[in-house]
Amino acid sequence: MIDVVVVGSGPTGLMLACELRLHGVRVVVLEKLAAPTGQSRGRGLHARSVEVMDQRGLLDRFLAVSEKFQVGGFFGGIHKQWPDGVDTAHPYGLTTPQPVTERLLEERAVELGAEIRRGCELAGLSQDEDGVTAELADGTHLRSRYLVGCDGGRSTVRKRIGVGFPGEPARVETLLGDMEMTEEPERVAAVVAEVRRTQLRFGTIPNGDGTHRVIVPADGVSGDRTSAPTFEEFKRQLRACAGTDFGVHSPRWLSRFGDATRQAERYRVGRVLLAGDAAHIHPPTGGQGLNLGVQDAFNLGWKLAAAVGGWAPEGLLDSYHAERHPVGARVLENTRAQITLMGTDPGATALRELFSKLMDFEEVNRYVTEMITAVGIRYDFGEGHELLGRRLRDVQLKQGRLYQLMHGGRGLLLDRTGRLSVAGWADRVDHVVDAGEELDVPAVLLRPDGHVAWVGEDQQDLRGPLTRWFGAAG
Repeated sequence: MIDVVVVGSGPTGLMLACELRLHGVRVVVLEKLAAPTGQSRGRGLHARSVEVMDQRGLLDRFLAVSEKFQVGGFFGGIHKQWPDGVDTAHPYGLTTPQPVTERLLEERAVELGAEIRRGCELAGLSQDEDGVTAELADGTHLRSRYLVGCDGGRSTVRKRIGVGFPGEPARVETLLGDMEMTEEPERVAAVVAEVRRTQLRFGTIPNGDGTHRVIVPADGVSGDRTSAPTFEEFKRQLRACAGTDFGVHSPRWLSRFGDATRQAERYRVGRVLLAGDAAHIHPPTGGQGLNLGVQDAFNLGWKLAAAVGGWAPEGLLDSYHAERHPVGARVLENTRAQITLMGTDPGATALRELFSKLMDFEEVNRYVTEMITAVGIRYDFGEGHELLGRRLRDVQLKQGRLYQLMHGGRGLLLDRTGRLSVAGWADRVDHVVDAGEELDVPAVLLRPDGHVAWVGEDQQDLRGPLTRWFGAAG
């Protein structure tokens, strides 16, 4: 029997496969496409996802193929300078096209021993007390202990387990594509700047390979967004919005997206779980979608591995929904707000001008920046120290950086006192005695995802959080 079947080989599914393999979980990733599409809906990693890659030793691979960007308060098309005081040692994002992100994560997953099966489409599934049976389109079956649907907004997994997907339908639609253009760059920049004075769902971005990412409002909402727009439709909308089609030609791919917002009612039904777009869809405003899915996987991976490994304490796997569902809901809310700010009516224009002025206040800019980049997330672990529930930024220690100690995906007790112990949990939690000056508390217990589970200096007090997050002592 396979330990975990992951359905979908996008960034979420591949990140999850990497996390599971760190703990020796046997993983099979099913992907219905025979080969990657090369389409790049997601265009980069925000600061929290940069941290995630650093925590797992992958950041150098991304830095080698990406450029850093630093935009603070990027909200509803409003750009501000990066604010002071953002709680991260990685105050930047990376312009990494989605196909590159997928390639790097797949390479790592395979290195760790994950099995990727392409051309395998899920047709159905059933579950019982012992596991899940996945039925493939070719009539074969796979048996696993758990199954995770990372198969996108039209998730087969979500539909098969009967989870509702309530929300709001699309009100506006946008066309998106990569293509070449003959118009001079100076002319393109001037036209785009003029159009964006009133229409923020419009723009062109060089891809670095001779093509441009082109974004333009559609003429209404399509009845079938699964069908790509025609190239003639694309050019017609460019001419309608900008008075020119920039001489676009040779499209690599064309797509359309709406501003629908929907969220799965539950992220877990028995031995089947949902992550990424299978659990939530929203407009791409703020560039949060890919990052949200990767961070879903980062939260779920170690918990699912604990369940497979037999040491998960009661409620650990359910904490995935408890922690990530509110995060997804907040992203849906902020993307709805951004779409409103990007409207073209007088009310939206006035609201955008007001919001822009508010973001000139450092505290507002920092709040919005930490929201979009996800470094402001704090899970509810109950009352306690201000660090409790937050992820700990990378801090300098005497023996190196904190994130260098987290590559294995284990828990970590960072102890400045030298008096504490993880005896009984040493197979799940590392103990590092280091009096680095950046950390101004006696000791912290970190979960494998870097979130602070305990702050203190008393050994007896430490036992409760160790048991809560890492199970009974061995």
